[in-house]
Amino acid sequence: MAQQPFPALCRLALALLAGCASFAASAAEEKPLWEAGMGVATVSFPAYRGSDQRQAFVLPTPYFVYRGEFLKADKDGVRAQLFDADRVKVTVSGALSPPAYSRDIKVREGMPDLRANFEVGPQVNLTLWESDNRRQELKLLLPLRAAFTLERSPRSIGWVFHPKFNVDFGGIPGLTGWNAGMQLGPLLGDGKQHQYFYGVDSANATVNRPAYQAKGGFAGMQYVLGVSKRYDKTWVGAFLRYDSLRGATFADSPLVRTRNYVAGGVAVSWILGESAERVLVND
Repeated sequence: MAQQPFPALCRLALALLAGCASFAASAAEEKPLWEAGMGVATVSFPAYRGSDQRQAFVLPTPYFVYRGEFLKADKDGVRAQLFDADRVKVTVSGALSPPAYSRDIKVREGMPDLRANFEVGPQVNLTLWESDNRRQELKLLLPLRAAFTLERSPRSIGWVFHPKFNVDFGGIPGLTGWNAGMQLGPLLGDGKQHQYFYGVDSANATVNRPAYQAKGGFAGMQYVLGVSKRYDKTWVGAFLRYDSLRGATFADSPLVRTRNYVAGGVAVSWILGESAERVLVND
């Protein structure tokens, strides 16, 4: 298992917590402007999409929610809200991925490491349907993000587009207080993005790892199921993600060792402080 730098793990945990928390919807109510706390999470996933080697971590996770008019850090992640209408929202959002060290990945032995990377760009959220109490809803999320390595001198590694349907159930029958949701949709990326993860240049080619030039386009499908519950001062959540690389433009890369895999994680956070100021939210 690759040894990950502690700061990168914290950033990864925040992204996972935001992903789990996104499956918790409720009717409009007054809540603190901000909440802060600490928690712990355990996650397991491949070294990169298509890898047959896994990474698993148990790590501390900061918990922070901010419900401002413009800047928000809540169930939908950390973002700046640029436009808000009844059924259309435009935000700036981001994503994070941990590094993967080639010395720990047999098929990448001798190749450059995959750096931790981040994505940032606009996202359009379209509400297609919602119940009267807003506890059940169907949204179409359209994030378009530029990707960069996370290092002292970041460099561009292309762009990604991940349109997906988001279904919030707002409650699990028979389990009071538990919320559930699901996301599903295709992933697409340009040639630069795919070459970074799946390309093999002539200098790194071997008998068992021939040179390969990755193309842009379809990058497979992703399905996520999440559950969460907020107690008075405690939040718990879990997610399960299934990825399929069947039909991906880079599926025949020698670095793709499996075309189907499952990732998952669980987390618990304790809310240690909150603001006296309250705001009306639909969260």
